[in-house]
Parts: sequence; structure tokens; C-alpha cells
Amino acid sequence: MFKILFPYLKILFYIANIVLIALYVFPGSILGWFLYGNAGLQPQITSNFIVSSNHVYAFVALSILGYISYKNQKLNFLFFYLISISIFLEILHIIIPNRGFEFSDLFGNILGVSLVYFFHQTYNYFYNSKNDKKKF
Repeated sequence: MFKILFPYLKILFYIANIVLIALYVFPGSILGWFLYGNAGLQPQITSNFIVSSNHVYAFVALSILGYISYKNQKLNFLFFYLISISIFLEILHIIIPNRGFEFSDLFGNILGVSLVYFFHQTYNYFYNSKNDKKKF
């Protein structure tokens, strides 16, 4: 099934990147503007705990979409790109009006990408261990 959807998943990943970048560079909250009619209000999915939960969810979703789109292709580059963009976009908040750099947001971004990366590493470890046992 993924082979049929594979080209569309990459396009969806690219669109998700564009949407995420637009949400990050907009001076205020696009979602708050649409939902509440106030760009100064940021919708909160769940309560924050040390890191920003919204940022974790956004980067987990983007990372999963990228992981599925690039399965077995350039995954190291993908995760490097995702970590880099998560840092760069949060640093941009220093210069974007009505936005503010926050370490909890930055750590939420990095945590979101890291969760998917560690899932990938764990999956590969156990999958390769299982295949190695079959050889004996």
C-alpha cells in the first residue's frame, strides 16, 4: 500500500514543511487567528510539562511523515534536516515581531524529532538482531 502512496507521501511531507515554516514565521499565531479571531492567542493542545507540548506534537508528526516518506532512503540526512530546521525556526523567533524565543519550545522541537529518531534506531536494532539470529 505504501508503494502506491509513496510519491504522494513525499509531496505531503513537503507541504507539511511549508505549512510548519509558515506557522513559525508568521508574526503571531495563525491558528489563534483562525480559531479565536486573535493572532495573539495560541491554541494549546495539552498542558506543557518542561517542554512545549504543541512543539513536540508538531515535530513528531513531521518526523513520522518524513520517516515514512523516506523509508530506507537518506534517513540520516532527514533527521539532520529536521533537527536543524527545529533549531533554526525557533531561533528566528528572536527577530520575528510578536514572537519570542523560548527554550521550552526549542527543547520541544528537538524532543519531537528525537523520539522518532530513537524509535527508528530501536526498530533497526531489534530488526537486525532478529535477522542475525536467523542466519545461525
